[in-house]
Amino acid sequence: MKPYRKQLHFKKKVLYESKKNSDKIPLLNIKLIHQIFDTINISLLVLISILFFLSFDSQRKWSNTYKTLSKTIAINNNLIDYISKIEEFYISELESLNIYRKTKPEDLIYLDKVAEKKESLFKKNLSSLIKGFSDSKYQRGY
Repeated sequence: MKPYRKQLHFKKKVLYESKKNSDKIPLLNIKLIHQIFDTINISLLVLISILFFLSFDSQRKWSNTYKTLSKTIAINNNLIDYISKIEEFYISELESLNIYRKTKPEDLIYLDKVAEKKESLFKKNLSSLIKGFSDSKYQRGY
């Protein structure tokens, strides 16, 4: 197949037009545009890295706060347990007050005080020595 003559002419015209447009943009402008894009890219990289480290720092602070809150929750739970046990004890004590009746002087029984025997230390030691000889606790001779 042979190309048409107009198509070849069209290709040449397009090539000529693109060459003409590229000549319009000077080389200095292209370098300036590349430098601007490089600066923007570097700025974005720096911003991303700064935000990355800031997020690590905030994550560390949040972890410490969470650890402290967990300890506080555990302490509060223990306090609630202790408080409930104390309340249970006091409620049982209050209920037991209703079970027992209050005493009156007529209910009390008075006993006479029994006089204690006072035994001297010498008699006590002498009696234990005599018992020891009689039980052969202290043997004589061989």
